[in-house]
Amino acid sequence: MRHLGRSLLAAGMIAGVLVAGAAAPAAAATKTDRTSAKESKRVDRVPTPKLGWYKCYDYAECATTKLPLDYDNPKGAKTEIALLRVRATDQKHKIGSLFLNPGGPGGSGTSIALAAPNFLSPAVLAKFDIVGVDPRGIANSANIKCFKSVKDQTAVLGDMNVAFPLGAAEEKKYVAAAKKFGKACSTTGKPLTGAASTAEVVRDMEVLRRAVGDKKLNYLGFSYGTAIGQYYANMFPDRFRAIVVDGVLDPEHWVGTTKTANQEQDERLRSADGAYKALREILKRCDAAGEKYCAFAAGDPVKNFDAIAAKLKKKPLVVEDEEFGSFTITYADFVSGILGDLYDTGAGDWVTQDAQYIKTLLDSSSAAAKATASTALAKRIKDARAKVGRDFPYDNGFETFATVDCTDALHPKDAGAWPGLMVKADKRAPYFGRAWGWGTAQCARNTWTVRDEDAYTGPWNRRTAAPVLIVGTKWDPATNYDDAVSASKRLPNSRLLSNTNWGHTSYGSSACATGAIDNYLLKGTLPARGKVCQGAYQPFLEPLPDDSGEAARTLNAVQSQRPPIAGPPMPSTLNGTR
Repeated sequence: MRHLGRSLLAAGMIAGVLVAGAAAPAAAATKTDRTSAKESKRVDRVPTPKLGWYKCYDYAECATTKLPLDYDNPKGAKTEIALLRVRATDQKHKIGSLFLNPGGPGGSGTSIALAAPNFLSPAVLAKFDIVGVDPRGIANSANIKCFKSVKDQTAVLGDMNVAFPLGAAEEKKYVAAAKKFGKACSTTGKPLTGAASTAEVVRDMEVLRRAVGDKKLNYLGFSYGTAIGQYYANMFPDRFRAIVVDGVLDPEHWVGTTKTANQEQDERLRSADGAYKALREILKRCDAAGEKYCAFAAGDPVKNFDAIAAKLKKKPLVVEDEEFGSFTITYADFVSGILGDLYDTGAGDWVTQDAQYIKTLLDSSSAAAKATASTALAKRIKDARAKVGRDFPYDNGFETFATVDCTDALHPKDAGAWPGLMVKADKRAPYFGRAWGWGTAQCARNTWTVRDEDAYTGPWNRRTAAPVLIVGTKWDPATNYDDAVSASKRLPNSRLLSNTNWGHTSYGSSACATGAIDNYLLKGTLPARGKVCQGAYQPFLEPLPDDSGEAARTLNAVQSQRPPIAGPPMPSTLNGTR
């Protein structure tokens, strides 16, 4: 989500030709489901594309191909899809291809594949060609474009460019803009906005599995990318070798049912609840650790955090800095900034340091302390705001996010209902209910009227031939751990791996979690039932530097090294994605 100072967090599926020594996961002993005749007909009659790979980015290969806009009319209109792969370092013993998706919706598959050598294990890089596909409408694939020009786009998104609206005036302005946005995507954005649901992305991936020469799919998906993995498992239950989903959305909660159609989406997903749970745990641990270990420990951290929020609700904070200029931090900016901090494995440090910066600027009488806090915050705000703009070229990040979410899921009928729904959301999950809930206002059914008649809405309980590894992060602020638990209960042939790390998703957070995922991908070996990994980093175990200036410099230096998490920008520079 939007955030006062964080870089967008660490980013995060796969066709496998089996070779000797690389066993596939064992099939369930009971009868397994097969791909339906309808889905088989849709994808199997599409000729296998011939990918004209060419060298790109020094160490990768790129290609584009055209796939049916509508799989019910394979000879009709096409849309261009972009791919990138990094070849396995041990081609002689290669298992096959590993398809990656980083989430979003709207994250670039080609970007995460290009970054794979920086975060995947050497053993995985040795045995798989890493393949990233930019889903239809996104990044290097043919783009969704809801407005005729950047000028038209700016006129609408300019009125949505807040972390989230608060108060009657802001809410009225935001709802009006959300309606214009949804209508633009339902008209100017067609036909692609009506043909870019997750089901279409999965059908594309199934065709591309053949194109890279693999008999079965191997896939690793993060965050919203876990929806893609679960869609594939249910639509093509007999066509994959290994699927890992890390940072899990329960697909039934994502899509909704007729009984939950009038709920705003996060009332089902409970991302806000997960974020609030993580925040409260950090503040309690900070209190227990004391001032030697936690920058925000003086007094009662829970009460102090609530007091900061209350003050910002009454009056925004203006940060003045000689080097970086003047910045205004609203209550919504503060909440979204803390949410952004919660995405990182070092969430404890970032949340408490940012909270202390704000508290210092609000309450401290020390000019030196205020100067240190204002400089640190101003730099981080400037860096964050520099990442997103509504200037040239045309940026369709929010449009791609909305297209998938609004087309996939059931949303309330009227965008005008959102202010009331958000009051309810914030009571359910303080601070973060609004931060998560406002992101789908443009999806109201009376506003977003374009539909994908071939969107998949379940069932989500197919018995797959190979198991699915479901990885849940206990303190995840974007994909609630409870969704990993419920998703694992839906899929009969799945295994849940739990992890106590902080931040969003688990791969790379500990040798235990990373090793378990790698083991399954490489050997088909599942972790033991009930396996719980301990996150390698836990907050407040090391003393803070003695000098507060040095502490700020240290934290900012580490902050600048945090890798970006893939996902589309929200309308503001300070909001969040899955």
